Amino acid sequence: MRVLVYGFGPYREFRNNITETIIKALSPLPGLRTAVFPVRFNRQQFIDVLELHKPDHVIGLGQCTRDRIEVESRAINRKQTSDMGPAKPIRKSGAEFLPTTLDINLGPKVGHSDTAGDYVCNYSMYVMLEYISRSGRDVRFGFLHIPHDIDSGKGTALVTRAIAQIQLNSKRTSRK
Repeated sequence: MRVLVYGFGPYREFRNNITETIIKALSPLPGLRTAVFPVRFNRQQFIDVLELHKPDHVIGLGQCTRDRIEVESRAINRKQTSDMGPAKPIRKSGAEFLPTTLDINLGPKVGHSDTAGDYVCNYSMYVMLEYISRSGRDVRFGFLHIPHDIDSGKGTALVTRAIAQIQLNSKRTSRK
């Protein structure tokens, strides 16, 4: 079983990105692959990492200014490339929403959200979910938004728990 965990580097006023810090702190595990992307609307970087690692599960991590960690339920076909002007569709003929497909339960302190915004986090989700769907692969995809000011140890522990939950669920499924 291969699990890809990805996040992002610095952007705008944030000289550090909590997702990059968490990814660098993850303990090496068999089948675990990681990627840290520059924060930009570049479709190919997201497709290339899927082709390179051919994961069975993907956990995307995005930094946010929210007050708690939230599991995103869907990607929206919308991107905001600048502070000026209206948001535009990611794919003109694409679905309005694409649901995430990875069911992870990280406890009562982790919230749920149905809007990942219209910046690069949402863009990465939409691009990857659409590519996975079009390629016909059975890849489960989930996304966590993590507050920029969270204790990095707590964030790393939570992501490690999510990976362990995926591994446990995968073992149960393969025994059936």
